[in-house]
Amino acid sequence: MSKDDKPLRSRQWYGGNDKSAFMHRSWMKNQGLPDDMFDGRPVIGICNTWSEMTPCNAHLRGLAEKVKFGVYEAGGFPVEFPVLSPSESQTRPTAMLYRNLAAMDVEESIRAYPLDGIVLMAGCDKTTPSLVMGAASCNIPAILVSGGPMLNGVVKNERVGSGTAVFRWVEELKAGTMSQEDFLAAEAGHSRSAGSCMTMGTASTMAAMTEALGLGLFQNAAIPAVDARRLQLSQLAGRRIVALAKDRVNIGDILTRAAFENAIRVNAAIGGSTNAVLHLIAIARRMGVELSLDDWDRLGRGVPTIVDLMPSGRFLMEDFYYAGGLPAVMRALGEHDLLHRDALTVSGGTVWDQVSQAEVWNDEVIRGWDAPLCQEGGIAVLRGNLSPRGAVLKPSAASPELFKHRGKAVVFSSIEDYHARINDPDLDVDETSILVLQNCGPKGYPGMAEVGNMGLPKKLLERGVRDMIRISDARMSGTAYGTVILHVAPEAAEGGPLAFVRNDDWIDVDIEARRLHLDVTDAELARRAEGFVPELPPIASGYQHLYRAHVEQADLGCDFDFADASQKLRPQRVSH
Repeated sequence: MSKDDKPLRSRQWYGGNDKSAFMHRSWMKNQGLPDDMFDGRPVIGICNTWSEMTPCNAHLRGLAEKVKFGVYEAGGFPVEFPVLSPSESQTRPTAMLYRNLAAMDVEESIRAYPLDGIVLMAGCDKTTPSLVMGAASCNIPAILVSGGPMLNGVVKNERVGSGTAVFRWVEELKAGTMSQEDFLAAEAGHSRSAGSCMTMGTASTMAAMTEALGLGLFQNAAIPAVDARRLQLSQLAGRRIVALAKDRVNIGDILTRAAFENAIRVNAAIGGSTNAVLHLIAIARRMGVELSLDDWDRLGRGVPTIVDLMPSGRFLMEDFYYAGGLPAVMRALGEHDLLHRDALTVSGGTVWDQVSQAEVWNDEVIRGWDAPLCQEGGIAVLRGNLSPRGAVLKPSAASPELFKHRGKAVVFSSIEDYHARINDPDLDVDETSILVLQNCGPKGYPGMAEVGNMGLPKKLLERGVRDMIRISDARMSGTAYGTVILHVAPEAAEGGPLAFVRNDDWIDVDIEARRLHLDVTDAELARRAEGFVPELPPIASGYQHLYRAHVEQADLGCDFDFADASQKLRPQRVSH
């Protein structure tokens, strides 16, 4: 029997006239549904991360109504349900701690409900990967609708990016070059509409990754949240998911190795967030697609960053959309043989069908191939005795003068230790030092918080220093910038070499050579490691216990070990 001949999965709930079908239909009819909603039409789940505690996603209820309209138009039966919505701006200790929990929520909801296809409604950083991870584990027809970015931030006629300008303002406030009144006044212009961060932070990056992977419709990444065309896209997505369900086009037909390679190169061209490394590896592993840090380094090399967006550049997502958006970038990649043109998309055709006619309307925002923002985009993966399994850096956000550097370590054993000492006038630090932060990785924090882009010491800021090399097992916000080496694996809490760095150790960094070396002998490292016991924070909940027991290291995407598609304990795919 071919895929097209198989009955829709929802018929296991609603088909026939036995007691089970009667009860399933009857209970649903208490919402006023007519008989013909159960006549065999595809049942489409609308998996919504709407939440007033997730400001970036607070408008998704309205978009979901447009999705429903499109589903009805195409002859489907839409049903909306909520899932966990980790908010990067409101959730403590970090939304990343709950990404895997949200993915479990999505997966188990899909498995439990009578769904033939799923529309994933996401916006804030972790909601996009968590929804895709959960859907990938179930392998049913799926399409993702992003909430879209906020309108440009404007403060005193200056274009400012949410989540990016704040780093500068905080340092200027500490340095005394910005008043408290101006600091507070900036808040109103910083996030001035519905939507997610309008910089090329993690939210915009993951929306772009969705489009690059083929899971989002044309211009999914960049249409502003409050633009009427975002509503149009939502309605079209509702129509398309019905077609995908009828044709049995599953998410696994879209998320192929070629799709991931396309996404990695797109990330390089747009100057995307380092967080995308974790999320795409996690999604790929759930899909059973081999993807590694080496793939990120290899595929990103030779790809220039041609999108001039904050935090690496000058413009914002609203400008990016008006300039041509992601399709224009993907067309440029395709014209330089850096795109798998025949990869399938949820639009029903190939990637090249979707982007080949795209145009650039502003060559300051989307630059020409020969005039890039950064000649070598992508993600640099550094290895050495300090990061045996790899560490990552975003070259387009780093200072070129620090690409090759040797400096003495100034070590902080935790983020609390950092906060307690960083502005101590007696801290032994200068502009050549390298700040090292330990115990902020997946297990050590727990959740691997966005604290890797440590603010600089006040006494150096007052002298005009604006960047230093920083190394940690933490993450940083995609809205942040600087010469920041992240995701060091293994992490300190796992007994990785990062745990044994001491003040005044010399560290060599060579980004071009992809080298991160601690100038300490193997014998001395072994001596320091003797009797090592990690200093882990106490477990606060049952979920945190599960997380610490099963989370994998950053080079494997920080997913749970039992979620990998290759594991024997992997639950069966949903039945059709």
